[in-house]
Amino acid sequence: MEIERGVAEARAAAASLSRPLGFVPTMGALHAGHLALVSAARAECRAVAASLYVNPLQFGAGEDFERYPRDFERDRAQLAAAGADLLFAPDSAAMPVAFSAIDLGSIEDRFEGEWRPGHFRGVATVVAKLLDIMRPDVLYLGQKDAQQTAVVRRMVRDLKLGVEVRVVPTVRDADGLALSSRNAYLSSDERRAAPSLHAMLQRVRTSMESGIDKGSAIAEARPTLSAPGALDYLDVVDADSFEPIETLRAPAFIIAAARFGRTRLLDNLWIR
Repeated sequence: MEIERGVAEARAAAASLSRPLGFVPTMGALHAGHLALVSAARAECRAVAASLYVNPLQFGAGEDFERYPRDFERDRAQLAAAGADLLFAPDSAAMPVAFSAIDLGSIEDRFEGEWRPGHFRGVATVVAKLLDIMRPDVLYLGQKDAQQTAVVRRMVRDLKLGVEVRVVPTVRDADGLALSSRNAYLSSDERRAAPSLHAMLQRVRTSMESGIDKGSAIAEARPTLSAPGALDYLDVVDADSFEPIETLRAPAFIIAAARFGRTRLLDNLWIR
């Protein structure tokens, strides 16, 4: 696996790879969910590139940018073993954003955007830069970050970036907890409680499929979240616009976010 740190070098290396080229952007702290993206790209494309960049633009004031887990050698080895051909691992000096940023409209102001102002602008801006550098044919994203995926899809479509966006299903532990780099922050008590987030989403789906209205289904599901979990939001939304909807019509997501101590976890169920 070739490793490049500079923008010009990464662009040239990506241009030399066989097509179609699949691309997996990451912030490191890799787990089986990230590797599933690489595996999907490996199965569908002739070459695979990945990036490893902890993007400061998507962290708000008081968030975990400084303590976000970083282990380059471990991540490098995992990407190489999974079959990546190229790793772009820039530092912040190679990825400056002094003025220009992506404006995403109303989708970045609700749910995660409301809880983390500026987060999606930071994500979209850096993903746009990465796509311009790597020029892939297919971009691979994980379903766990559903709103982020919707944001990137909209950006790619609106800016005519000419890349196909592929969403790979969420990888979960045996007890249902969605894999996340931030799971490493959980204490033993928080880890035992965390799977209740997924169980709460399932409870909403089961209730609505049985004919219960959304408001009642959400009210009945809330107690499913185990202490010390503290719910930030729980709703049913259109999969593209992330506008709340009242029925389980596809494509849609049941989405939730909750805090377990200092750790904030997201999850969703895709209605398709």
